[in-house]
Amino acid sequence: MIKPLADRVVIEPKEAETQTASGLYIPDKAQEKPQQGVIVAVGPGKKDEPMELSVGDEVLYGKYAGTEVTVEGKKYLIAKQSDVLAII
Repeated sequence: MIKPLADRVVIEPKEAETQTASGLYIPDKAQEKPQQGVIVAVGPGKKDEPMELSVGDEVLYGKYAGTEVTVEGKKYLIAKQSDVLAII
């Protein structure tokens, strides 16, 4: 498993929507990048900025936030605590 450093968190993004509310299917190229996910690991925080997030929090994050990585076939996002916009 990934262990983030400092004020970083590891987020497992939710799957992109493949169908609209009216039932139309969205092609892969037209799907928007997900901006919601669940935190699976957190770093210890910084000396002057304690970690406010915890494992299991469902969060919203910026569209271009963090770095995408693939570990053992699963996609994760490593982002700074400040890239997280809200806890749902």
